[in-house]
Amino acid sequence: MRCAAAVALALLPLTCLAASPGQTAAPPPADPVTLVRRAVQHRLDAEKTHKPAQYLIRRIDEHRDTTKLIVETGDGDVARLVAINGKPVSPDIDKAELARLDDLAAHPELQEHRRKGEQKDRDRVTHILNLLPDALLYQLQGMVPCGAGQCYRLSFKPNPKFTPPDLESNILRGVAGEVWVDQAHERLVRLDAQFISDVDFGWSILGRLNKGGTVLLKQSDVGDNQWELTGLSLHVTYRILLVKSGSDQVTEEMTHYAPVAPGLGYRDAIKLLKRYDPSTAAYTP
Repeated sequence: MRCAAAVALALLPLTCLAASPGQTAAPPPADPVTLVRRAVQHRLDAEKTHKPAQYLIRRIDEHRDTTKLIVETGDGDVARLVAINGKPVSPDIDKAELARLDDLAAHPELQEHRRKGEQKDRDRVTHILNLLPDALLYQLQGMVPCGAGQCYRLSFKPNPKFTPPDLESNILRGVAGEVWVDQAHERLVRLDAQFISDVDFGWSILGRLNKGGTVLLKQSDVGDNQWELTGLSLHVTYRILLVKSGSDQVTEEMTHYAPVAPGLGYRDAIKLLKRYDPSTAAYTP
């Protein structure tokens, strides 16, 4: 797993401080940890009602600027490259993408491998999510305007009494920052985090994240009270033990969320993706 993806995965649970769909937010408790603990449980409950969607994700790093169309299915996500540097892919690249999708349709073991990887990622998020109330110290800093309403502004920092149960969760010992939670719906809309110390980590690799890195995550209601990640900006430096040092500077924007049919299989998603015309950014009949 790329270092940037691993860091984003570890901090993703902090964007999950949200009530379940349709739930009315209760008044904030005097103890912010109680608010976090309640929100964590709400988010775990909300996973059971998640509706599959399609969306565009534009990813810009030091080397590439790509846009992919993603379709979520019960068999795992399926992606098609549709733009490079903000412009539709060339006919040759598009031809290669269509051939790749045909190969994927003919080899379900490839999609199953991806599905298992996505499940492992979800399990990691759930694992970190359950640790949040105890791993960090929270303090209500006041209210700030956000969107059409107001947000609670909570600061967080490592809890010195927290003992990580594994190397993966050790990352929580080195982050501090702020989260903004929508007052009306108890939905997190923004996370600003900084690495305030060097931390060791492990996601099938062993390494160290250096002090000074930053992460910004944004979440929005994309329709039908479905709250999704809509923005990510990450800049970290790291060292993979016994291998190399490096850095990742990544910006991602997720847009054009739209529901897809429940029960959609991955081959159905491939058929849908093949109908997409990158030159017009629309589906053909």
